[in-house]
Amino acid sequence: QGFIAWFALSDRLRKDAAATITGFQQQGIEVEILSGDRSPVVTKLAKALGVNKVVSGASPQDKLEHLQQLQRKGDYVLMVGDGINDVPVLAGAPISVAMGKATDLAKTTADAVLTSNQLIHLLEALKHGQKTRDIIKQNIAWALIYNGLALPLAAMGQIPPWAAATGMSLSSLVVVGNA
Repeated sequence: QGFIAWFALSDRLRKDAAATITGFQQQGIEVEILSGDRSPVVTKLAKALGVNKVVSGASPQDKLEHLQQLQRKGDYVLMVGDGINDVPVLAGAPISVAMGKATDLAKTTADAVLTSNQLIHLLEALKHGQKTRDIIKQNIAWALIYNGLALPLAAMGQIPPWAAATGMSLSSLVVVGNA
């Protein structure tokens, strides 16, 4: 004759979601939520996380088209997903990460799997990548400076061969030590 019970289902935020998103935003990285859910909960979660760009009710094809639109603008996209509906966009993204508890298809399609299920590790990976890039730049600069100065001097006979060879070895040690 009427309803016996009501059930309310909702998604919970991951514990580290807010800190991760704030960390990306502090790095100048724009964060978007791209969801297949049509619920107003998606917008509510985005506001709670401080995310301004939200696409909800997106089909797998809509997600892929959104990714391609971002890429046409020149954006470099990291996609994080966990469901079967994320598979096309995970495959199309330059960098894609599936959560450790994602579907098997999402995990095999993604470039990486976040086995810890902790989003904060994405921010840590970004910081490690930036530090690695900086060290590579330092090493290239050192090698170019040394080779740009020492090799012409050695070729002109201004530096004896043994000194040039010793210098090259020391240069290599500096590069390896810096790395």
